Amino acid sequence: MDNKILEMPKVELHLHLDGAVPLSLLEEFSGYSKNEIEKIVVSNNDLKLADYLEHFHFVNKYLQTKENLYRVSLNLGKNLLAENIVYAEVRFAPLDYTKEGLSLNEVVDSVISGFRESGVKTNLILCMRRGEDFSYNKRVIDLANQYLGKGVVAVDLVGDEENFPFKDYEYLFKLCKYAAIPTTIHAGETGKRDIKDVISYTKRIGHGIKIFDDDELIELVKKNNILLEVCPNSNIDTKNILDYEVHPIKKLYQLDVKVCINTDNPVISNISLTEEYINLIKYLNFTYDDLIKMNINAINGAFLDDSEKEKLINIITKKDF
Repeated sequence: MDNKILEMPKVELHLHLDGAVPLSLLEEFSGYSKNEIEKIVVSNNDLKLADYLEHFHFVNKYLQTKENLYRVSLNLGKNLLAENIVYAEVRFAPLDYTKEGLSLNEVVDSVISGFRESGVKTNLILCMRRGEDFSYNKRVIDLANQYLGKGVVAVDLVGDEENFPFKDYEYLFKLCKYAAIPTTIHAGETGKRDIKDVISYTKRIGHGIKIFDDDELIELVKKNNILLEVCPNSNIDTKNILDYEVHPIKKLYQLDVKVCINTDNPVISNISLTEEYINLIKYLNFTYDDLIKMNINAINGAFLDDSEKEKLINIITKKDF
């Protein structure tokens, strides 16, 4: 079964660039030993989301050049191909990489170039941040508007949802709606507070798992045809879920909530998409057909036109096209 899962065509929609930098590249960029980097970067089931997010500060220090951004993107693209991921949407916060002089255009162009060279089909999602001021996040929207349809497909809001409620950023999403920039929003990872608010602005929610015990929210998500970008291992790392056996993905799936499976941060969480699938089969009795269905959910929710979605569905279901 393991080889079958590895070889099946897959789609991943929730994947952070800075959570996918291999330890070997970080070793080269930083001068630290691999063992030292592993202690800093790889999650050891941190106590809460805010602690988990600290891992990225170390990584981002070493992604401040065009060359390093290009190499990280190229490497990730090759890894996606090795896992038979036929389409991915990769997200990152572009302002994180301008601290040593890069322009925002140089950041985005470097990442696009790396993925293009790898040969994998990808698009980028640019991240605003909870906890940052309006001008910071508005620059992300302006950048997304500049690159929309040229390698960038959407805007996201990331960060500590417990301490920075979505309401504080709602006006930014009104601007996205006005500019016809698609959005996905991190919410429902640690609590349910933001779910009702974000639904007016998106058809995709990053994580969203905390709705599992709220019938009203479940029905609201279903009624509005919202796709939940679920990242099981990441939820365990951040202590939002105890382990795979009790992960609510199975309940949500059985209730016909649209869900898809993602790694979130494969290096920091020490997980691959193939391993995520294997764990869902092993611990929650998902079937191969279930995995195909969740990939189709991902395709239908992807920021692509209908003809591209049809091609991907044909690949996933192994039909001719």
